[in-house]
Amino acid sequence: MATTSKVLARTAAATSDTTLYTQPNTSTTTVVTSILVANTGASSATYTLNIAGVNAATTVTVGANDTTVIDMKQVIPPSNPAATITGSASTTDVKFHISGVEIA
Repeated sequence: MATTSKVLARTAAATSDTTLYTQPNTSTTTVVTSILVANTGASSATYTLNIAGVNAATTVTVGANDTTVIDMKQVIPPSNPAATITGSASTTDVKFHISGVEIA
């Protein structure tokens, strides 16, 4: 089995729920290893993240010009259809940086 460390998502948040990552196929296992949520705005903001349909963070506040780091080892097993990570924030000043490993 090939193991590939990679950036799963690096993007500005949308203000409505949007897909940040989709497993490349139905036989790949993904391990989310860290999530960094950066707020570059001058006001506090909130964000929501879902991993494979399960709430990982619901309306969590990140301060103005602040960063939240979530260190985790969350396994997303192969599934059909391929699983996703989705998220949103109260402003596009919030940026998501999600790292992990794909095992195929």
